[in-house]
Amino acid sequence: MTMNRPDTDSPGMRSSLSQFFEGAKDTFPLIVGAIPFGIVFGTLAATAGLSFGATMGMSLFVFAGSSQFVCVGLVTAGTAWPMIVLTTFVVNLRHMLYGATMVPYYTNLNPLWKMVLAFGLTDETFAVAVNRYSQKNGVPGKRYYNLGSMIFMYTNWNLCTFIGLTAGNAFPGISRWGLDFAMPATFIGIVIPYLVSKPMWASVITAGTVSIMAGGLPHKLGLMVAAIAGVVVGVVCERAFPGKKGLV
Repeated sequence: MTMNRPDTDSPGMRSSLSQFFEGAKDTFPLIVGAIPFGIVFGTLAATAGLSFGATMGMSLFVFAGSSQFVCVGLVTAGTAWPMIVLTTFVVNLRHMLYGATMVPYYTNLNPLWKMVLAFGLTDETFAVAVNRYSQKNGVPGKRYYNLGSMIFMYTNWNLCTFIGLTAGNAFPGISRWGLDFAMPATFIGIVIPYLVSKPMWASVITAGTVSIMAGGLPHKLGLMVAAIAGVVVGVVCERAFPGKKGLV
């Protein structure tokens, strides 16, 4: 007597697994930059007085590196919680654009898939996933590629947070080692290939310039000012140069 079991050797299953591991593989170069970022976050959170549970809870349930760093900085500065909520909300507004971009690719997925993939739509996963989805090659199971990237990033971020919390005490000056530069470098690597029009370049250059000029504002307000300035300039240039690609 034999029992029915899933055919793990079926072409569909092999294709799904292949997509899953390919998504993880393509995300690896970006994870290299996120590793020190996560360790530094765990160390800084512990130094700021956040409990082990609160810090791990942030990485497990918020899973948004930039806003987590901003939150820790504001907590350390004694900022009121409404300002913390507002600032982290603005920092994460870019995810609304990510979500809007991915809507056409997620439309036919069931609600569980949508919730899982939306939760894990980090900058790195968005960069590799949107590139794969936009390829008109007829390859099935691209959602598994997306899932592989997401799980790899999620596991890495939480593991690095844990390492920072537990081993960070052995390196009390780790926040001054300059390791946090790895993440901005990774972001630059993510963004540059997608700057294909004048409005995009104008938006990025404006936001970067304003963020430097407004860096001294209290409560990380410089981030909000830079984000708003970048969006405004991008919209204005989009209307001035509709449909124009390239830099000339």
